[in-house]
Amino acid sequence: MTIVKAACIFFAILFSLAAAARADDLLIWSPAKLSDRSYKATMGFRLPAEWETSAGADIALASTKGGAPLPDSEQAMLWGRIVRTNVTPSGQSQRGARISVDTLRGSGALTLSRSRSWILSDSLDMQSSRSISVQYDAVDIKQASVTASQALKLIHPWTGTSLSAGAGISNASGDFSSSVAVNQAILPNLNLDASVSNPFSPDEAGSVNLRYRLNW
Repeated sequence: MTIVKAACIFFAILFSLAAAARADDLLIWSPAKLSDRSYKATMGFRLPAEWETSAGADIALASTKGGAPLPDSEQAMLWGRIVRTNVTPSGQSQRGARISVDTLRGSGALTLSRSRSWILSDSLDMQSSRSISVQYDAVDIKQASVTASQALKLIHPWTGTSLSAGAGISNASGDFSSSVAVNQAILPNLNLDASVSNPFSPDEAGSVNLRYRLNW
């Protein structure tokens, strides 16, 4: 059974459950105008339970000035997600799975993830995350791949400083990637971060960014 067939069965079951979700806050509807002639919308539903379930679709389209669709700009992505979150006085953990299928291009992915955050000491918090993703392309079977990644973050909550490190490997290319980053909160909505990708290798690259977040 291909991932596309499995996804069809998966979504058929989830959408049959959606009939039981009557409350408006269980519906997902998020349209957005990306530019003058490009639009995107996320629609779906969620079911609150011990394992929170959500499913839906991402639809996007861009057009020329004359109104004709731009080639390869269409998007019709089906997705589903299940997540379980456990909260304790000393921390929080989360386990989940996500499946996505690109109905226009015949590709899909299944991702399993796990994360945890906890109090390391009076002045330090720790976060860890790991995931494994299986990707499939119906057009070119050789592009099927498995990618695994893991990350750790050390946080000083009183100063807003964090130090993170991550690594990942893919069996498709055999490439191993790693990164180290430092983030500093300057103001409530202003952050300064610096990162280095693939340190101590010929492909080493670094960046420094100043980010401002505005909510309205």
